[in-house]
Amino acid sequence: AAVSETVDVARKRLGESKGSFSNALMRKASAQSLEDWLAPLEEITDPITRLAIRHSHPEWIVSAYLDLLKDFDRVEAELISNNTAAKPTLVSWPGSSTQQDLLDVGAIATEFSPYGATFDGAPSSLELIRHRLAGVQDEGSQIVTQIFATATSSAKRTLDLCAGPGGKAALLSHIVRESGRDFAANEISEPRAALVRKVVGNFPVYVGDGREIASRGEHFDAILADVPCTGLGALRRRPEVRWRRTLRDIPALLALQMELVDSALTVLNTGGIFGYATCSPHYAETSAQVKSILKKHPELELIPIDSYLPENLSHATRDGALSLWGTTHQTDSMFLALFKKRELG
Repeated sequence: AAVSETVDVARKRLGESKGSFSNALMRKASAQSLEDWLAPLEEITDPITRLAIRHSHPEWIVSAYLDLLKDFDRVEAELISNNTAAKPTLVSWPGSSTQQDLLDVGAIATEFSPYGATFDGAPSSLELIRHRLAGVQDEGSQIVTQIFATATSSAKRTLDLCAGPGGKAALLSHIVRESGRDFAANEISEPRAALVRKVVGNFPVYVGDGREIASRGEHFDAILADVPCTGLGALRRRPEVRWRRTLRDIPALLALQMELVDSALTVLNTGGIFGYATCSPHYAETSAQVKSILKKHPELELIPIDSYLPENLSHATRDGALSLWGTTHQTDSMFLALFKKRELG
C-alpha cells in the first residue's frame, strides 16, 4: 500500500514516466529487508566509507566530523541526528511575546534558550506566529543570538551584517529595542532583506554586499556576522546540502568569510565586540578560521565564551568559542566566537 500510494503521488506530481521509474525503484527496494540491504556493508573495511554509505553522507563530511570528534561512535550519532527531522522550534520576541506565551499554546520549553519552545503542530496555526509576535528559530540559533546579545548589552549601536532571512535579526533587534538601543541589519539579497524588514520593526535594513558596508559611512559598537558557510551544522533541516556542497567549495567560502570579517572590522568602533558565527562545525570554518582572523587582525582579542554561557551549557565550548552539536544539545551544530577590538600602538 505504501509503495502504491507513493507511486500515485509521483505520477500526479512528476508525470507518468517518473511515476513508472519510482514504481520500479521502490519495488526493487522493497524486495529485500533493510537488514539484507545493509549486510554487504559489513564487508567494507574502511569505517569512513561504511558510515558514509550506511547513513547517506559524502565521505568528506564523515571525515570532517571524525577530525573534530575523534570517535566513530560519536560521528555515527551525528550522522543519525542529521537524518532525523527536527521538530519546529518557536522563539518568543521580547516586547512582543514571552516563552510563557508559547507554553500556553501547547509548546514545550527548550532546554537552553529562555526564549524558545518546541511545537508538534504547524507553527502557522498559531496566532502568535501569524501576527508576527513570535517566530520560528532553531534553538542553536537562539543560543548564538542570546550569547551575543548578553556580551554586547552595553553597545549603543548593533549591526547584523548578514541578516537574511531574519531569524537572528528578529530576536536580536527585539532584545536591543527593549533596552532602548539602536540596531541595523544588512542583507545582500533584496527578497531576503524584505523578510528581515517584516521582523525588525522600524529599525533600518540595508540592502548591499556586506563586504562594502563601509561605503555607508556608519560605525557600530557591536557587529554579528553569521557568515555564509557549508551549512554542515543544519543538515537535519536541509538534508540536500550534503550533496550540493563539496570539499572544493571550502576555499572560496573561507575567502568570503574573511572578506566579511575584514569589512566588519572597518566599521567596528575601538572597544567594540565582533561575533563570528557559522551553522557549520567544520574545523576550517570554525577554529582554524578564528586562528586566521587573530593572525590577520592583531587589534582583536578572543573573548572566552565561558563567562556568557548558562551553567547547563558550560561544556559547549571549543577553543574558547561556542560549539553546539546535534546529538549533545538537540540543536543545529552552531559555532560562535567573540572578539574585542583593541587600540593598537
